[in-house]
Amino acid sequence: MPHELPAHVAPLPDRIGHVGGIESLTLDGRRYYFGFDYRSDVVVSPLIDDPGAMAAFASEYMRQTTGKHDVAYWEELVASWAEESSLTDVDAHRTFSSEELRGGLPEPGTHLLYLLGAATEWDTWFEEAPDMKRAYDGLGFDDDDSEFLDRCLEAVEKHGARARPAEYAVARFHVAAAAEHAPGNWGMLFGLLAEGIASQGEG
Repeated sequence: MPHELPAHVAPLPDRIGHVGGIESLTLDGRRYYFGFDYRSDVVVSPLIDDPGAMAAFASEYMRQTTGKHDVAYWEELVASWAEESSLTDVDAHRTFSSEELRGGLPEPGTHLLYLLGAATEWDTWFEEAPDMKRAYDGLGFDDDDSEFLDRCLEAVEKHGARARPAEYAVARFHVAAAAEHAPGNWGMLFGLLAEGIASQGEG
């Protein structure tokens, strides 16, 4: 069955064989499933809008702590976790619309930003923008500061973009770059976010 999977459910590079479970989100009223490695905090599949395809993908490319399982096993997991999540207990936090995503910079600490990090493995891509690296360093962040984005967004939310231009620039760059580098079809979700940020301009 896995060889019959649509092209958009091809495995993500370097994320085959992870031990994980099934999560989902809703975009514009349509539910998308994805595999998630809870120990590593990374997504391990593209967004898949068909329960059967999600089960087939998991059977081929994912594992449980008990090893590899057949499609029927994963079908039960997909069905049982369609309306639940181990990442958030508020369904509204994993329900998105294109209009909302295009609203500009997201609020700090949101489930959306968590998924952005989990999909892109928290890379920063500062090598692509030395000026942003200098701004980042100037704000006093360490190279391994995993909370810098929330801290930038909190500063902008509290004081405004004009009062905190460095934090605003770093946040805009990081979210836009993460959307551009999103693996598989995750750009479908995060690309909308990047569109909103671009439309805001510089101030």
